[in-house]
Parts: sequence; C-alpha cells; structure tokens
Amino acid sequence: MTSILYPLASLAQIEKTPSKEDGIPPELEEDLRAYGCKLIHQAGILLKQKQVAVAAAQILFQRFWYVTSLKQFGVGDIGMGALYLASKLEECPLRMRDLINVYDLLLQRAAHNSSSKADQEFQYHPMSYFGSTFYDLKEALVVAEMQILKRLGFNVYVVLPYGSLINYLRLLGLEKNTEFSTRAWGYLNDAYLQVPLPEKSPLSWWELFDADWEDVWSVSGYIMRLYRERSEEEKKRLYGMVTKKEVRKWLDENNTASST
Repeated sequence: MTSILYPLASLAQIEKTPSKEDGIPPELEEDLRAYGCKLIHQAGILLKQKQVAVAAAQILFQRFWYVTSLKQFGVGDIGMGALYLASKLEECPLRMRDLINVYDLLLQRAAHNSSSKADQEFQYHPMSYFGSTFYDLKEALVVAEMQILKRLGFNVYVVLPYGSLINYLRLLGLEKNTEFSTRAWGYLNDAYLQVPLPEKSPLSWWELFDADWEDVWSVSGYIMRLYRERSEEEKKRLYGMVTKKEVRKWLDENNTASST
C-alpha cells in the first residue's frame, strides 16, 4: 500500500528543535505545544469553527515550532495567529474581533489558573475596545500570522488525515463499530497520529499500511502521554508560560540556578 507523506518536519528538525537549542527541556516543550493546541481547540469550540480549520491550525502551529524557539514567541499568540490563518485557508474566515475576544477569555483563565487564587471561581473581565489590551492582542495576532507565513516560507499546505482514517476503518471492517470509530476519531483529534491498537495481534494489521510496529507503539505512547495526570504545581507552571516573557523568565531562573 503506497501513500504520499506530508511530514510535519524532517528527522533532523525533530531531534534538534530551536527550543531545545535554547535550553528548554523536551518535556516542557512538548507540554507547552500541547497546551497551545488545546487553546486552539477551545477557541474553535467557542467560535463554532469548523473542525477542518481547527485541525489545520494545530498542524500549522506544530510546524512553526520546528523552525522557531518558544523563547521568541508565546504559544498563545502563535495559536491565535494559526487559527486566524487556517480559517482563511479553509474558507471559513473568522472575524478578528471575535477571535481576540475568545483568546482574551482563554488567556485570562490561564492567568487565573496560574495565580494564587486558582482555587477560587474564575471571573471574566471583558476588555474595553478603547483600551490597550484589545490593540495589543490585535497587533500580536497580525504579527503572529505574518511570522507563521514568513518562517514556513508560505508553505501552508495541510493534508488532514480524516479521510485516511475512514479508509483504514473500512479496510479493517470496523466502520460500523461506533465505540471504536469514536475513540479512534478522538485520538486523531488529539494527536493527528496513528490509531493505537492492542500490542499483541495475530493479524499484524499494521503491515497492511506498510507500518512498523515500533513506530505504531511509539505513536501510541505519545498519545497516552497527553492524558497523564499532572500535579498542581505542573499545571500552574504550564498555565503561567503562555507568553514568551514567562518562558524567558523560566529560562533565566533555571540557568541561574544551574550555574550556582
């Protein structure tokens, strides 16, 4: 079975990302990128955006971090820019003001969750359209979209895997299995990778797709890592690193601590 592959990045880019070169641990980079995708997903739901646009935005978002460090841009700004750009590419454009309003809500909630008042109920405070917050977010959105296009060399072609998943389900005779199909679709929305199946299978189903079991097992482990339990301290650290300012602050503090 032959297929045309459109990888997010080359092997060299995956092994040595710009963020890793700047001293950001791989685990933290993965968590921040996953959280950025989560913000895109949440924004898409609130805006009632099409799933294809949300998925395309998450792919563009992931591609961006293979050519740029988290030290240079925040996951909040780039996520907002990726969703705005993807809405144009998928011909379901968003109003800039609506997107800014939604991200203001999400960023305020992230700031609340990382503060000392995280145990209290979150209260949203709408911004004034004549204040600096709106214009700061608008500028961040325009810059983020421009930087995504620039750093990806305007290569924003995205191939979504939903069609392949449906074909695989049909080939395996599982298209009428509602529980399995729903779970596979959910995993795909979370990771855009292969669907994990039991380790020991007498049919060696993965060979039908020219796949190696080691690759399938690696993908399954990555997906399951997204669902691991995090401590309250880890959650607060993650919520508090949405901007590049906080990432740089974390790097400075940890570099200072390691040098003493």
